[in-house]
Amino acid sequence: MRGPLPPGAPAPDQRAVSRRLTAEIWIVLGLSLGKSAVYAVVSLIAKLTAGPPLAEQTTTLNPSQSPRPYLDLTYQLLSIGFALLPVALALYLLSANGRSAVRRIGLDGARPWRDLGIGMGLAAVIGIPGLGLYVAGRALGITVEVQASALNAAWWTIPVLILAALQNALLEEVVAVGYLMERLRDLRWSTPAIIAASALLRGSYHLYQGWGPFFGNVVMGVVFAEYYRRRRRVMPLVVAHTALDVVAFVGYATLPDAWLEALGIM
Repeated sequence: MRGPLPPGAPAPDQRAVSRRLTAEIWIVLGLSLGKSAVYAVVSLIAKLTAGPPLAEQTTTLNPSQSPRPYLDLTYQLLSIGFALLPVALALYLLSANGRSAVRRIGLDGARPWRDLGIGMGLAAVIGIPGLGLYVAGRALGITVEVQASALNAAWWTIPVLILAALQNALLEEVVAVGYLMERLRDLRWSTPAIIAASALLRGSYHLYQGWGPFFGNVVMGVVFAEYYRRRRRVMPLVVAHTALDVVAFVGYATLPDAWLEALGIM
C-alpha cells in the first residue's frame, strides 16, 4: 500500500493507518455515492410521508436544466464532467504506492473483447430480471414511476444520454466496487462484509426510486462485487452498467408511449 520506508524510519502504527484509510473512505463516499445515499434516504422519507402512495409518485432521471438548448447542453456536459471527479480522486488515492490504479482494479484495456463479452452477458443477466422486478414493484406499490429521461428533443439528446450512462457506470463501479472493495480489503474486512458493504451502498443510493429498486440493486451489487472479488476487473462491470443505462435512457427517450405503458414504465 505504501512505498519503502527511509532507512531508520519507524514502522507506521497499523491503527493509525487504519484510521487514516477509514477517514479517506468516508471523504470519498461523502463526495460521491455516500452523499447520494443520504439524499436518497431523505427523498424516500419525503415520499413516504407526502400522502400519495409510492405507486402514484414519480421521479425523473436526466432532467432538462434549461429551456435554451445549447445552455441545456452546457449544463448537461458540466454535470457529467464534475460527477467524474470522485472517480479521478479514487484512482489517484489507489495509486498512492506508485502502482497503476487502473491496472490494480482492472479498468484498463488489456482484454477489450473479453471484457465486452462478459459485460454484455452480465447486462443481460441483470437487466431482464431487473425490468421484471421494477414492473412487480410498481404492481405492489413499493416503487415509484421512474422517468428515465426528460431531456428536450435536440440533436445532442442521445449522445448526452449515452455519456450520462457511461458516467454513471464509471462512478458507481469504480467507487462502489473497485475503490471501496480494495480499501476494505486493506482494512482486513472479511469477504462477506466487503461484498455486503458494496451491495448495500449500491442499493442505498437508489432508495429514492422506492423499495423495489433498492432490493434489485442490492442483488446487482452482490453479483458485481462477487465477480470483482474473483476476477479483480472492474471494466466488464463498467460495460454492463453502461449497456443497462443506455437501454433505459435512450429507450425511454425514443420508444413510443404505448410501448412504455405496456412495459409498465410510464
